[in-house]
Amino acid sequence: MFDIGFLELLIIAVVALVVIGPKRLPEVARTAGKWAGKLSRFVNNVKDDINRELKADELKETLQKQADVAGIHEILEDTKDSLNEIKDKTGEALNKAPLNSENPAENQEKPKTQDG
Repeated sequence: MFDIGFLELLIIAVVALVVIGPKRLPEVARTAGKWAGKLSRFVNNVKDDINRELKADELKETLQKQADVAGIHEILEDTKDSLNEIKDKTGEALNKAPLNSENPAENQEKPKTQDG
């Protein structure tokens, strides 16, 4: 976040010691620490809230995609059922059709053997 090195912190501590004084410096440091902690917790809470919202949006998108896929699955199942019905009806129609012995292989005379 901030790029503050050890030298900068040392300068700030020396200036604070001179301006505030050695008697009040521990109290001011404690108060500053409390405020820094509160600020850090607030920033972390905001980050967590944003992450939760992003995850909720991703979950909504995933659920929407699953709902779309479920609709496609229903269409596929209906199509399979229709094709199976057509297949069954076609099979029944072929079974009921009279057998026609116009097959050239069946009409050929069998070669006569010497016995008969």
